[in-house]
Amino acid sequence: MLDLVGPLEVFEFAPEYEVAVASPEGTTELQLNHGFKISDAVPFTKLGAQIDTLVVAGGPGANDELYDDEYLHRIIGLASRSRRVAAICTGTFVLAAAGLLNGKRAVTHWAYCDKLSRQYPSVVVEPDRIYLRDGSIYTSAGITAGMDLALALVEEDHGHQVALEIARILVMFLVRPGGQSQYSHMLSRQAATSQPLRELQVWMIENLRENLSVERLAKRMGMSSRNFTRVCLRETRMNPGQFVDRMRVEAAQQMIDSSAMGLKEIADACGFQTPLAMRRTFLRVLGITAGEYASRFKRSQSQTEMHR
Repeated sequence: MLDLVGPLEVFEFAPEYEVAVASPEGTTELQLNHGFKISDAVPFTKLGAQIDTLVVAGGPGANDELYDDEYLHRIIGLASRSRRVAAICTGTFVLAAAGLLNGKRAVTHWAYCDKLSRQYPSVVVEPDRIYLRDGSIYTSAGITAGMDLALALVEEDHGHQVALEIARILVMFLVRPGGQSQYSHMLSRQAATSQPLRELQVWMIENLRENLSVERLAKRMGMSSRNFTRVCLRETRMNPGQFVDRMRVEAAQQMIDSSAMGLKEIADACGFQTPLAMRRTFLRVLGITAGEYASRFKRSQSQTEMHR
C-alpha cells in the first residue's frame, strides 16, 4: 500500500502534475494489501496516448517468478509511451520480467536484491542504493525509498527548492541522495545474533575516536584476528574495516544532520584522522563526499537553535 500512496502523496504536492492510479484489472477499483481498496482508478486501456512518468508499485506477489503475460505486455506498451519509467521496491521485478531492465543497473528492497540477481542475471543489481537511474529507467529500494525517488523526480522537473518544500511538508529527510546506503549500522547491530558482538558494537560506537584496528577489536573479543574477521563477516556481512568505516560515517551523518559543528570538528569527533580521510570514507561508503552530504542536510544556525 505504501509503495503506491507514498509516491502519490509526494506528487500531489508538486505543481502541474496530473496523477492517475491505473488498474490492470479493467475496473475502477484497485485492491491493495491490508484489505484496503482505492476507487476511481483508471483502467490501463483508458490511459492517455502519452504518459510522462510511469510508476510501477511493488508489494506482495510482485517478486514472484510467474507473471501474467497480458499484464507484462501492457506494461511494455505503457513504457513505450512514457518519457520515463520508475519502479518502487519490488516493482523492479515487474520491469525486469518485462525485459525493461536488460543490461541496466537497478536496485530493489535489500531483502530481495540477491533474488533479483539470480532471477534476472542480465540486470546489474546495485544493492547498496536508495534509488538509481539508468537512462530513462528509475528503480528504488524498499517501501519508503519510493518517496525518496518521487522527490528526486520532482527535483528533476521543478528544482531543488520545490523538492525541499515538499520534504518539509511531509516531514521527510531533506531529499536523500540516491547514493545514500539503504543499510545502517543500527540495522547491522540488530542483525547480529552474537551477544558478545553486539556488546562490542555498542563499545565501538561509543569509542569511535579510539584505534579500532582488527587486532584490537579481536583482542577485546578474545579471538584471533582471523576468527574475528570471519565472525564479523558472518554477522554483519562486512569485514571489520568496512564496519568501522560505516559506523564512523553514520555518526558523522547524525552530527551533520543535528549540530552546528564544522566538518573538521565532526571528523575529529568520529575518529577520522583528517577531514580528507572523512571525505574519502564518505565517498567509499555513500558515493558522495561529506561536504556534498552537508550541503543537502546541514541545518542553518537558526534551524539548529529552533530545535534546541
